[in-house]
Amino acid sequence: MAAAQPAPVLETLRVLQERSKLCPDSWPAGLGVLRLGWAGLALVGAALGLAGCTAGRSALTTETPEIILGTTARYRTLDPADAYEIPAGNLLLVLGDRLYRYVPGTTQLQPQLATDWPRVSADGRTYTIPLRRDVLFHDGTPFNAEAMAFSLRRFMANGGRPAFLFKNVMASVEATGPYELTLRLKEPFGPFLALLAFSGATPVSPRAYTIGAGQFQPRTFVGTGPYRLVSFDAGTLRLATFDRYWGPRPANPGIRIQQFSNSVNLFNAFRSGAVEVAYQYLEPDHILRLKQEAPEKGWHMAAGPGTAINYLSLNVTQAPLNQPLVRRALALGISRSLIGERVYRNLVRPAFSMVPDSLPGFAPVFAVGDAAGRLALARNGLTQAGYGPHNPLTFDLWYRSNLPSHGPVVYTLKAQLERDLPVKVNLQGVESTTAYQNLEKGVYPSFLLDWYPDFLDADNYLEPFLSCSRGTPKTGCVEGSSLSFGSMYYSSRANALIAQERQTQDPKQRLQVFRQLQDKLLEDVPYIPLWQNQDFAFAQPHIRGLRLEPTQQFPLTSLSKSRPADSAHFGGGTEGFHAHTRSR
Repeated sequence: MAAAQPAPVLETLRVLQERSKLCPDSWPAGLGVLRLGWAGLALVGAALGLAGCTAGRSALTTETPEIILGTTARYRTLDPADAYEIPAGNLLLVLGDRLYRYVPGTTQLQPQLATDWPRVSADGRTYTIPLRRDVLFHDGTPFNAEAMAFSLRRFMANGGRPAFLFKNVMASVEATGPYELTLRLKEPFGPFLALLAFSGATPVSPRAYTIGAGQFQPRTFVGTGPYRLVSFDAGTLRLATFDRYWGPRPANPGIRIQQFSNSVNLFNAFRSGAVEVAYQYLEPDHILRLKQEAPEKGWHMAAGPGTAINYLSLNVTQAPLNQPLVRRALALGISRSLIGERVYRNLVRPAFSMVPDSLPGFAPVFAVGDAAGRLALARNGLTQAGYGPHNPLTFDLWYRSNLPSHGPVVYTLKAQLERDLPVKVNLQGVESTTAYQNLEKGVYPSFLLDWYPDFLDADNYLEPFLSCSRGTPKTGCVEGSSLSFGSMYYSSRANALIAQERQTQDPKQRLQVFRQLQDKLLEDVPYIPLWQNQDFAFAQPHIRGLRLEPTQQFPLTSLSKSRPADSAHFGGGTEGFHAHTRSR
């Protein structure tokens, strides 16, 4: 058995292995770990980290046809029936198609594999959808209604992580014609079209997949999208253009996705030219450094609002947070801008609603007046609740100790609240796995959490948090969705509003109900929205078409390389800097 090596040395070896895949010329001929020794390996690793891989740079930028994308994201699976992570979902959006997709640059839906909007029955439970003809799967199998029905049935029957999304909503799936699909729902569901745009709702070839509990294929994918999956190896994924794709061809012949172990390695690889695009997940300091250097280096940057909401969950059944007046005072007294400035270097946006500001239905109900006015209201509320300098409000704030940024967030919250209000905050850290096991048991009085949506509709930012199928205002929720987030929140009024917005097909009526739900959120405050993520991507000067969608999709199909003769135009200076920042 080999002796264990120090962690920094092992990390150096990993960096060298990563760099050798991208920059083979940077690995000296005949160099072996055993010959070099661990001390020498560390020195070479440091040298390569400083020097970058200049030898391989021209090959990447001019000779390699595929685009090299670097990321720290991890891909557990690409099986759409089991993939429930943001990075995998982004890949499925270009490897496959869905019945409906988002119009580029917007959060508005349009038909994709469907040829029109569905015919919806008077009771809102039956959707009949006409399908596109002359579409092929990557293995040559024709796409039709039976294939689409097979894929949706498999999504529900195989029991993957996102299976509940359709199982809870759909009663049956039927091909009622060669190119006609009929979906019957258990109850009317207003955001159903947005759910059909979920990345996992992409059809897969019936020839390549099977229906059966746990029958997943994590490292293969056979769909209908503009790219096909060439390989999925440890640390590297390769996508190539599907030559028989029915729609517009990508602007590039393929994408090579290179995974890095951490933000430092991705940052260095991009700065050295070892990767052409850097996306997910760079630390704030690295993002700021790249932004600062971009005008001089000619790098492109794309920035846009993310779809994740970060918030505090407050247990409405535990004293002293069982008082709405106290919860509202905390919600008004927290300085969201200070969190963004101190922890995230102004790379996030304050959140005054559980709904992101890029979605229809957003209402900033927690933005009551200006910051000074909110603080005055918070002090007044605590005074009414019986708290003051000699009797401060005291409560425990829990957080996931394994998330690097959440420690600084809660320490910033504690310092700010104790400075501005008669409050004493006791910080308590716990590992994520333990936290998720205990949240629904009502163990924690308050907890710092985040939410990444299943589908883009205001319903998915309100219903999971506010709905409860069984409970009372006194006991709190004893069965239902709000248990999962530890708030134990129960409100018959919130339940009724959720049922109303889900049953109506009128978008304007749904927006009105969303506003009422958010007003109810401000009234009861089982959650306090804190900040909304922003997304960033960087590209080398010769890369064109870099942009981010308001749906947080990264459109790989729009990326292309400029001709070698054009590269000089992007070689440096402010002319080469293109910052694509989507407005709010």
